[in-house]
Amino acid sequence: MMIFALIFLGLVAGTLSGLIGIGGGVIIVPALVFLFGLSQQAAQGTTIALMIPPIGILAAWTYYQKGFVDIKIAALVCLGFVVGGFFGAKLATSVSSVMLEKIFGGVMLLIALKMLLA
Repeated sequence: MMIFALIFLGLVAGTLSGLIGIGGGVIIVPALVFLFGLSQQAAQGTTIALMIPPIGILAAWTYYQKGFVDIKIAALVCLGFVVGGFFGAKLATSVSSVMLEKIFGGVMLLIALKMLLA
């Protein structure tokens, strides 16, 4: 069950990344903290590790050396993120700019409210 939840998290984050250009840190870090119980440091380190191919290899290595990277979680979320990014990009290129701006604003507002009220 946890494996599917982590892949689903990657799908959601990848879809939003492809759709509105937000990165893993905005979606994955809070989800790993609030939904999966990781510490902030472990969530950040794990998120950086799953994004190593494009960015963050030195930062991920630093977190890993301190014990703040869960490789299994990073790999599973990364799998979902790659697939979700594809579908998000497909969706983003099929909606109007106005709609895309509204989606982006709504997602940012929800994240801001969650962080302010947590």
